[in-house]
Amino acid sequence: MDRLADSQNKKRIKIRIHGAVQGVGFRPFVYRMADRYRLTGWVRNNSHGVLIEAEGNHDSIQSFLWSLQSKTPRQAHIQSVKFHYLDPVGYPKFEIIQSVHEKHHSAWILPDIATCTDCLKELFNPKDRRYLYPFINCTQCGPRFSIIERMPYDRVNTSMKSFDMCPECRAEYENPDNRRFHAQPNACPNCGPHMELRSRTRQLLSANKEAVKQAVHAIKAGKIVAVKGLGGFHLMADATNSVTVRRLRKLKHREEKPFALMFPDVASIQSACDITPSEHRWLTAPEAPILLLWKKNLPDSSLAPEIAPDNPCYGAMLPYTPLHHILMKLLNRPVIATSGNISEEPICIENDEAFERLGGIADAFLIHNRPIVRPVDDSVGRLIGQTEMLLRRARGYAPLPILIKTSDPPAAAFGGHLKNTITLSAKNQAIVSQHIGDLETEPAMIHFRRIIKDLQALSSIRPGTILHDMHPDYASTAEALKTDPNAKPVQHHLAHVLSCMLDNEIDPPVLGVSWDGTGYGTDGTIWGGEFIQVNQDKWYRVASLRPFSLVGGEAAIREPRRSALAVLHACFGDKLDASTCPNVAQSFRKDEWNNLVKLLNHRSFSPLTSSIGRLFDVIASMTGILHVNRYEGQAAMLVEYLAWQSNKKADPYSFKLVDTEPHLQIDWEPMIHECLCEINSGARIQNISDRFHWTLVNVILKVAERIGQRRILLSGGCFQNKLLTERVCDTLEKSGYRVYRHQQIPPNDGGISLGQIAAAKYGFV
Repeated sequence: MDRLADSQNKKRIKIRIHGAVQGVGFRPFVYRMADRYRLTGWVRNNSHGVLIEAEGNHDSIQSFLWSLQSKTPRQAHIQSVKFHYLDPVGYPKFEIIQSVHEKHHSAWILPDIATCTDCLKELFNPKDRRYLYPFINCTQCGPRFSIIERMPYDRVNTSMKSFDMCPECRAEYENPDNRRFHAQPNACPNCGPHMELRSRTRQLLSANKEAVKQAVHAIKAGKIVAVKGLGGFHLMADATNSVTVRRLRKLKHREEKPFALMFPDVASIQSACDITPSEHRWLTAPEAPILLLWKKNLPDSSLAPEIAPDNPCYGAMLPYTPLHHILMKLLNRPVIATSGNISEEPICIENDEAFERLGGIADAFLIHNRPIVRPVDDSVGRLIGQTEMLLRRARGYAPLPILIKTSDPPAAAFGGHLKNTITLSAKNQAIVSQHIGDLETEPAMIHFRRIIKDLQALSSIRPGTILHDMHPDYASTAEALKTDPNAKPVQHHLAHVLSCMLDNEIDPPVLGVSWDGTGYGTDGTIWGGEFIQVNQDKWYRVASLRPFSLVGGEAAIREPRRSALAVLHACFGDKLDASTCPNVAQSFRKDEWNNLVKLLNHRSFSPLTSSIGRLFDVIASMTGILHVNRYEGQAAMLVEYLAWQSNKKADPYSFKLVDTEPHLQIDWEPMIHECLCEINSGARIQNISDRFHWTLVNVILKVAERIGQRRILLSGGCFQNKLLTERVCDTLEKSGYRVYRHQQIPPNDGGISLGQIAAAKYGFV
């Protein structure tokens, strides 16, 4: 009778789990939970995530279901759990069975994960068989996105497929009680990838542990070493050696842009930078990004001043692969760890490619024989108002999707021209690619096209709609129209606002503040200081900066002095002369000045712009901070950094809100006159920079009051500025506004492709 009751109580449940559940030890976790609750059946990966069938009594199945969602592995992200009951079939045991490949899938592809603490203990244990082995990993850490060739995530579908596991590794892989149970990249020195150190002429110098040791000696001796890591090559050099740093700058064609630093441990970062508890947590998180941290004001710092000249921050990171951990342990000093490329080109991922492209930079090459399937740069973040903000989304984050509430047909968005990403969407997911970069060169375009094909192949998304930026001269626009002549344009600043909406999972109505350097407007001018009202069925440009001329077009983006000249001429007309603002005048030869003044009214050579980014340039040049940018956004960054140093509470400069058709205009002319008076009276440029920031805060507040919308979104590259963003959020929130800003997706053009997808979602294309 008891056996009959038990048989009647027995149930079979089929469970479908969607999300980031492959490559994180999820199947071993399911196995252990099934064993705990004495269930029989099976679990397998499929092209949609994880599929489970389990048999047992009702209470055990309910407990099993609860555990699946409440005790998941640390790196797993469950999107949905769907199940239904079936008649039992009498499974004799619970097991992990072979994965099934299906044509269409929606499984989340997991990012690469920094080395876990358990693997680190083994890595530096002389008694462990993986002692100092640079490819140690388990289900909780190691390569994922950079080695996956196709889904589902099984070893045969990764770049580890050519490495047959030795008996010891195979035993770990098949043991449910081992943390390497079904760890797809599992390997050891006997069966896995190995290291080599080669000269720039490809001569083999040493292998394995000796190769790593010799690479360390080379770095200590002032050499530049190209190191093949997880998602590409780093160029590594001693950060305490000024001669080496200057040589690296010259060879990499990187005049002044700061280099990223890798430190051995948190203590070494703390010796050079101020770190908050939130920054400490982020540095040591599995994503392990580069963080912008304030330098400590130490006159006796051992770090070379050429690393980040005229910059109060270091881009700091910790080692995140076993190889990096070994290198940093042996070096015991900070090193430059910059992308393995020449400026404006994609990062190298293949050994032969690295020898060809980096042979003129690196003195030696520390390489390995595990193929990198796709390039993945280091992610970059900054803590703003105690909240994380990504400035570059790549390793550790991509390609986890952004969830969207839509059932629109599949679409592909080709993004912008700078800091490019692409986004694919299907059902309720938007998959944003890793950072691709600036599309300035043919190698960059080849890289761009490969990633489009790669992401489509991995996701099995076949887009029916192609979206692109409105700018007719962007390389991404040309590629979109080449792919589909009927591709749909999306205005740049609208895309910024919409990406912030998806980032925060909010719907219209909202008022978006979209401030950056450059974006093509619907009226053919260059926008960049926009207030955009988004309603359910329409969007409006409700306010904008008073436009001024970009003298010489794109040349003005590189030379802040040109924007300053244009603004001064707009204020003083023919009365403008060298005495009006000597700082600007002295940056030109007399013939240059005269020729550029003549160009001001020729719209084909001097288009109009409403860019806040260029207004930062105006302040930089007028105060003499900087007249020519050595890298994108340099002038704006210097204005921000000087504002932090202000020694008194500043009031905003004056400005006017002018009711023009078809929208409000923010007239900057009163500010320029007041600023000139302060410059000519010898005011500290730190205080001028500070007042400028408070003026921008006041602009947003006054426009918000005029428009009457209480929900404000901040997007665009200007909101990478920590001082500006924190002051805007604080001021608006104290005035009763709800302020949203970017967190998962960068506020810069790295978010444009997601915003283009949102434009299709809201019917704005």
